[in-house]
Amino acid sequence: MRLTDLQIKKIGSPEKGQKTYFDDAQPGFGLRVSQGGAKSFVVVYGKTRKLRTLGRYPDVSLADARKAAKKIIGDAAILQPDALLTSKIKFGEARDRFLRNSEDRTKPRTYEEYRRLLFRHFTFDCALSELTRVKIMGVVEDIEAPSERKHAYVAIRTMMNWCEQHGLINHSPVPRLKMVQTARSRILGDDELQIIWNRAEEAGYPYGTIVQLLILTGQRRGEIAALRRSWIEDDVLTFPEGFTKNKREHRIPLGALTRKIIKAIPDTGDLLFPGRLDKSLPFNGWSRCKRDFDRQINVRDYTLHDLRRTYSSTMAKLGVPIHVTERLLNHVSGTISGVGAVYNRHTYLPEMREAVASFESSLIADRSTGLLDNH
Repeated sequence: MRLTDLQIKKIGSPEKGQKTYFDDAQPGFGLRVSQGGAKSFVVVYGKTRKLRTLGRYPDVSLADARKAAKKIIGDAAILQPDALLTSKIKFGEARDRFLRNSEDRTKPRTYEEYRRLLFRHFTFDCALSELTRVKIMGVVEDIEAPSERKHAYVAIRTMMNWCEQHGLINHSPVPRLKMVQTARSRILGDDELQIIWNRAEEAGYPYGTIVQLLILTGQRRGEIAALRRSWIEDDVLTFPEGFTKNKREHRIPLGALTRKIIKAIPDTGDLLFPGRLDKSLPFNGWSRCKRDFDRQINVRDYTLHDLRRTYSSTMAKLGVPIHVTERLLNHVSGTISGVGAVYNRHTYLPEMREAVASFESSLIADRSTGLLDNH
């Protein structure tokens, strides 16, 4: 029958077991009705005629279920390999298939990270079926940086699991491991911060300016990269609700030097740091820019997030109360959380202004770094 909402409502329960009604308009798509009256959408796909449940009606609408079934059937038709060719598929071809599929079903940032990791670390020139656990884990274990090693392992394991699910290999050779990663505790010294600041001034807009604002505000890199002029009023920057990591509106005062740097940014429209290829999107060239940035300086392994940790540590040295620092950093699981956070609606803007002014003054006054002597 042709499934319609009216038709589905008319279908009664079978006397026993289950009965499936397939849709004339979409081969492979159907409605399974159980003896108890439950109705669920299903799809049958692929050469092996696998069956997948799409959801229960009416929680899942007919239109959404039909759309999902069409995508599953289409993906299976595109990705189902020829059995005679499966053993001959090269690693590079399988990687390209995986990335094409990932581009459609994952967030752009996740797709770009998969692509970067798989092309940077895994360059096998052999058939996919010839890859062994020893070969793959040998590459993973040779990666020095713990964070990069963990991300590379996740990327290759995800890819190889996908290859197994789509019949390109019988079993994934990547073992299931618990990659333990010690939480970073890196805080930059005064001399290191001086070097990075000087390099940021030399690099200029956009990446150098972003680094300067990260040092001066302690915010996350994505938040600074996506800054908009419409978010700034006088000396207050307001990140809108839903934008930040914890999805809450976040207001912070901007110090005099921070405002001076922002004022010097070229007129790029509302976005302070638009993307190079798409001006409607924020800056996103992190890996390449940091590599170029770091070639000119001698600061041992550090991340941009370490600047945020250094900011927090400096506030502590200045005697800023921890709850004020947490407001500046937009931490919600700190000293004022739970019921206390619900009832404490004080904005702490005066206290944050004082802390920010003290922070900038300390950098200017600290002759051991001379960090902001020129400002």
